[in-house]
Amino acid sequence: MTSKQKKSKATWSDVKSKLADVDRVGLIGLIQDLYAANKDNQTFLHARFGLGEDILKPYKDTISRWICPDVMRNQPISVAKAKKAITDYKKAVGQPEGLAELSIFYCEEVFVFLGYCGMDDEGYFDALVRMFEQALKYVIALPEAKRPPFIDRLEQVALQGPNVGWGVGDDMEILLAEYGIDD
Repeated sequence: MTSKQKKSKATWSDVKSKLADVDRVGLIGLIQDLYAANKDNQTFLHARFGLGEDILKPYKDTISRWICPDVMRNQPISVAKAKKAITDYKKAVGQPEGLAELSIFYCEEVFVFLGYCGMDDEGYFDALVRMFEQALKYVIALPEAKRPPFIDRLEQVALQGPNVGWGVGDDMEILLAEYGIDD
């Protein structure tokens, strides 16, 4: 090995070149090993191939776990891990309706959490408003005929915004207006 090879890190290009030498049986074996190695890989493959009754369920479970934790079990909150579930779905499938569903679900779960637990974390509320806007973007990108149920849910979320302070309700109202949704 040259010193350059020792210092450089492996990249996707390196892996891709090695995969070119793997036959079909070897490739299936590799995917089976990846499937067995990690639950996230299983979720990804199930979503990618549309396997199971509800491919959004594992992503929703992750969102709920991290944005609406069980405080009685001292579970921590992680906006980043909740948002990662949506990013993971986007990489696996990225269907616009699924992205709209997950982003709205995130917002709804915030209010489920706030219904039984107080929160005084500006970052948590900023993330909520950013996700609300992302949900609006996803919904507006859908064909017009598919938007109404999503818009109804976003309006219900926005109605809860003023209850939490931090300007959340005002921000949501402004965003609804910017996206042409009259509350």
